[in-house]
Amino acid sequence: MAQSLNRLKESASQTAGPYVHIGLTPNFADIPGVYPEDLGISMVNDKTRGERITVKVRVIDGADTPLKDALVEIWQADADGLYNSPSEMRGAADPNFQGWGRKATDMTTGECVFETIKPGRVPFRDGRPQAPHITFWIVARGINIGLHTRMYFADEEKANAEDPIFQRIEHKNRIPTLIAPRDGDTYTFDIRLQGEKETIFFDI
Repeated sequence: MAQSLNRLKESASQTAGPYVHIGLTPNFADIPGVYPEDLGISMVNDKTRGERITVKVRVIDGADTPLKDALVEIWQADADGLYNSPSEMRGAADPNFQGWGRKATDMTTGECVFETIKPGRVPFRDGRPQAPHITFWIVARGINIGLHTRMYFADEEKANAEDPIFQRIEHKNRIPTLIAPRDGDTYTFDIRLQGEKETIFFDI
């Protein structure tokens, strides 16, 4: 006779631990032979269209210390604002642009670096153009559910002022936590998990 299932309870959650590097970036974790190179490590090639940029990322805890065991993924549109995705219905994205990257933070500096291109503008649900941005997903020890945020570009002031996401943020003083300054062709983005300058995270 089948047992009633009303006695079953939800399993306890588990924090993300070192296994994320073993499973997702084995070469980084000194485990060769799984992939020729870790998936998501290369986003561009010599034929990729658009302005080449470097994005330096740090994930910083509440004690103002960079995490040295975080894993960061990014998604973005190509230079024309098209996604490399089967669900992209507005046109064909650049076949030489991956549109997705994955890196583990360095065990010494707590930093990871993405070589990519500056994305074009994509439409919001109501058709208004969003400012150029890169979407981030972060997991690390102590984070039960992956965190989502965005990086916008400091040199896109006009587009940022028009962005529909920024217009929906109630506490405007927190908007700078999503904006990365530029130095040459490099943008630096600090993702702060806690504290006075905690980054805005999105519930998606």
